[in-house]
Amino acid sequence: MAKRIQLVLKQDVSKLGKLGDLVEVAPGYARNYLLPRDIATFATPGILKQVERRRELERQKQAELKQQALEQKASLEKVSSYSIAKQAGEKDTIFGTVTSQDVADAIQAATGMEVDKRGITIPDIGKLGSYEAEVKLHSEVTAKVNVQVVAS
Repeated sequence: MAKRIQLVLKQDVSKLGKLGDLVEVAPGYARNYLLPRDIATFATPGILKQVERRRELERQKQAELKQQALEQKASLEKVSSYSIAKQAGEKDTIFGTVTSQDVADAIQAATGMEVDKRGITIPDIGKLGSYEAEVKLHSEVTAKVNVQVVAS
């Protein structure tokens, strides 16, 4: 088997890696595709240093984002419960359902914080009462909030 070549990607390549990644590829793939199309460059010590610097900056950025998410989680969980008013019928059954958008709006009304509704997981809510919702703030940080569904 031929020796593989180390290259650094200049752009994202599906199934291979992202911009700045160090990849090992077959010499033919490098010679015939990646290098002529200026998708990758040889891994020189200078370039490897740049890659490492970029990775370090990315790690710092991720750490800051996680820290921000932890602070958001603390402020979200400080509020004892978020009220959502819904029209209710017999036996406390509500008309319609409570959506993640309703929860996001309630959080914004109570804390002034914008939360992405796609990161909110709620149980099926069909009656008035208290429910627990999960708000994903970061890949490693999830806040649990109490949602109070009240009659409007």
